[in-house]
Amino acid sequence: MSTRYFLIAVLVLNCAGFTAHAQTSSGSMINPDTYHGLAADRRAHQVGDTLTVLVTETARATASANTDASGSVQLGANTQTHNGTHNYGLGLNGDDQGQGNTTRAGTLQAQLAVRVVAVEGDGMLRIHGEQTVEINGEKQQFLLAGLVRPEDISPNNTIPSNRISEADIHYTGKGDISTAQRHSILYRITRWLGLI
Repeated sequence: MSTRYFLIAVLVLNCAGFTAHAQTSSGSMINPDTYHGLAADRRAHQVGDTLTVLVTETARATASANTDASGSVQLGANTQTHNGTHNYGLGLNGDDQGQGNTTRAGTLQAQLAVRVVAVEGDGMLRIHGEQTVEINGEKQQFLLAGLVRPEDISPNNTIPSNRISEADIHYTGKGDISTAQRHSILYRITRWLGLI
């Protein structure tokens, strides 16, 4: 077969394959725009996708202050009489020392599934998710929002909370236990007045 006939045969076969592919795509039950193969990347990348946030937040703050002040005043006087010389003196000393120390610590560990609600112009994913759990009348609500870089999402579609920018994490509780932890109105009033 000459080169000329060979090129014509290849061209005909390519056109036939393209036509068959076009017919298969138009009659297929799979949408090629949203289809993901078994070996495809399953990480969230568009609006509506979900991913799991591994929340491990530990906060610890310590502040201390020391104050040390001292002062002294010495007054002296001498008098002379025909009986002799008399010395008089008066001294005042003052010391002031103060010390304060405060420590605050908190730890939060959880896993929360969130949804991509928007894709920013720079490609970052805006996420939002909330979870409510009620146990024995005690309702715990967990809310998380922020921005995620797609490259920070692991292959198993998870991301640690310390890789979320503009993270807004809320963990609140309502119920008998939370109510018992609140001070009474009488306590708060007397505290505000400085009586206790």
